[in-house]
Amino acid sequence: VNYFGFLEDKDKPFCTHLDSKSSKLMKLGTDITLWGLEIGLLTMRKGERARFFFTPSYAYGAMGCPPLLPPNAMVMFEVELLDFLDTAESDLFFDLTAEQQESFQLEKVLKIAETERECGNYLFRKKLFRSAKDRYKRALSILSRSPSNEAEQHQLSTSQLLLLLNLSITCLKLGRPAQALAYGEQALKIDQRNAKALFRCGQACRCMAEYEKALEFLVKAQHIQPFNMDINEELKKLAR
Repeated sequence: VNYFGFLEDKDKPFCTHLDSKSSKLMKLGTDITLWGLEIGLLTMRKGERARFFFTPSYAYGAMGCPPLLPPNAMVMFEVELLDFLDTAESDLFFDLTAEQQESFQLEKVLKIAETERECGNYLFRKKLFRSAKDRYKRALSILSRSPSNEAEQHQLSTSQLLLLLNLSITCLKLGRPAQALAYGEQALKIDQRNAKALFRCGQACRCMAEYEKALEFLVKAQHIQPFNMDINEELKKLAR
């Protein structure tokens, strides 16, 4: 979120927040605690800009915030909502004990795992790879339950596969090819013909100078997706 806070009779803001690629997610109620701003943000859509006027009871109260803000200050905030993630349900789930988590139906657990993966993807795009990895691992940790039928097994495997692929590329970004290979090989246990998993394993092996093993993975990946530019480029790197 981008925002600027102004006193009603001032042109210069008394507080600002400008988002950047390296900034962390801001949590309502923790990082953003001004009551009026919390309420206002919850009414906004992604990409929307708004201007809010807060009476003291929605802002800094009767005492204000000396010496910056006087008592009973009326304030105005200009706000731009860049993006958001709804993690409230997920946060509540992870506050429960393992036994309580086990009582949830699979559909609910899969939804929470997907929320965590989306949060990890957001952090990955921001190049916050360690935080992204933590989110992916947290999501994977709740998918180790035993399925009751083939349909549930398919749902679990699909979700696990996406997370393992995410973890593999994240470990490569963190300079940990051995871990990337391990996650890639776990993904191949779920789907041995998954071109992306084969590709990640090939990348990891090349980084570890295990060139013959890298070639084996990459040739298999190319056989499945012969026109994939990333796979073909990786083979060129390996040849060099």
